[in-house]
Amino acid sequence: MIGTGALAYTLGLRHAVDADHITAIDNTTRKLLNDNKYPVSVGLFFSLGHSTIVFVVSIIVAATANAVANGVENFSEIGGIIGTSISIAFLVLIATLNITVLVGVLRTLRRVKREGVYTELDIEDYLNNSGILGRFFRPVFRFVDASWKMYPLGLLFGLGFDTSTEITLLGITAIQGAKGMNMWLIILLPLLFAAGMSLIDSLDGMLMLFTYTWAYINPVRKLYYNLTITSISVTVAVLVALIEFFSLIGEQLELENGWWSFWYTLSDSFEWIGIVIIGAFIVTWVVSAILYRWLGYKALEREFDIKGSKTMVEIDCMNDELVAEKIAVADEKPSTLPLAKGTPIE
Repeated sequence: MIGTGALAYTLGLRHAVDADHITAIDNTTRKLLNDNKYPVSVGLFFSLGHSTIVFVVSIIVAATANAVANGVENFSEIGGIIGTSISIAFLVLIATLNITVLVGVLRTLRRVKREGVYTELDIEDYLNNSGILGRFFRPVFRFVDASWKMYPLGLLFGLGFDTSTEITLLGITAIQGAKGMNMWLIILLPLLFAAGMSLIDSLDGMLMLFTYTWAYINPVRKLYYNLTITSISVTVAVLVALIEFFSLIGEQLELENGWWSFWYTLSDSFEWIGIVIIGAFIVTWVVSAILYRWLGYKALEREFDIKGSKTMVEIDCMNDELVAEKIAVADEKPSTLPLAKGTPIE
């Protein structure tokens, strides 16, 4: 049982770095942070939602081992179509929204360098007045406005039992159920799988939160890093969506030539692609910090801070003068209290 449990935990660790997991968590973290939220548990809730489906199906498979074990492949095919379709739609939505953000950030950053003027509301105003696609997708994407709402999204992603790790876990539970293992021991297998997946997805979410928070300390830095990271986010989301789309079409139509084999290979290497994505975000953060200083944005940041502090001092001084003026007026204002009867008038 110890060896089987260790295998289930390892499968969870491996499945957590699937490219669709990493992309969904990273982009949602940045979206919530841009909405002035602190999404520390995006990865945790996503993995818990995903694990719920894995847990339920694993128990069903183990409880009806011989009867259901033969039908796992059919369920996997149907669930794979549904889960992959949801994943593709979500990634396309993310890519579309990120493209609109990218255009707005690029325009604002150019204006900052040209005019030295920037306000915190520039990006938000652009998004609120974006084109038809922005207005159409905003109500849909607005659903995920808190970390816990990644749980239902994880449930939907979990419908796709289309990876080797999940199929292996179901196979293990079916074998153990057929051998007559105690159900309480079998329950530990999907729980260990969930523990491994939750660990990596949670760490990924916190890692992205750290890198994004660095960018949001100063408005100029926020713009620059937004431009860099949004470009990568769009590229990754489109790439993962294309891999899932062509793999799904090829498998359903049973296409086997070189073109489709290329996409099959990428689809089977999702764990490695996920690791590459995490590495790309880390490298991007390091390179962005270096280029930020080298291209002169650090000086622009200091200039913004100085201007901002002067503006705050001026506002405080104005407020003090207004308060003093109000006090003076109040002291000079004659009393309007009614006179008591019999009071002599001078």
